Amino acid sequence: MSITVRRATPADFEDIRRITREAYLKAGFIDADNPYVQDLENVEHRAEHAELWVAEKDGAVAGSAAVTFAGQPYADIANDGELEFRMLAVDPAVQRGGVGRALVSAIVDHARSLDGIHAVSLTSMTSMLGAHSMYLSLGFERVPERDWTVPGEDYVLWVFRLEL
Repeated sequence: MSITVRRATPADFEDIRRITREAYLKAGFIDADNPYVQDLENVEHRAEHAELWVAEKDGAVAGSAAVTFAGQPYADIANDGELEFRMLAVDPAVQRGGVGRALVSAIVDHARSLDGIHAVSLTSMTSMLGAHSMYLSLGFERVPERDWTVPGEDYVLWVFRLEL
């Protein structure tokens, strides 16, 4: 098994769209009629306003995430000096195979290489327990004082942060 992480190209967009939609819907994190599905599927917009990363497993796109910074359109919670990643998704067919861990580790390594970045932050739905375990095992800590409620929705997003 070989996992490679790299920046996404337009040729990856359909795989990213499918994987992100399936990861959120098949796990039951959101329903198909939730307006957020449109955001998850709008890979082109995400690529225009954030850095898109993919993880390939044995040569096939198996996961993705969007990387952003404070003040940019896709930043939800990043403070100055923080890299934030969002919409981490792993193909349900290969979940629990190291793809998410490899992707997050590569993003953290990238953050360490950037001048002025001293932390990595993210938000996660409270129901994403497997992701929480992975984040904690990689050294992220919960930051409950930064948790927030999605406008117009009734669910809270938890904030995790890794000091570099």
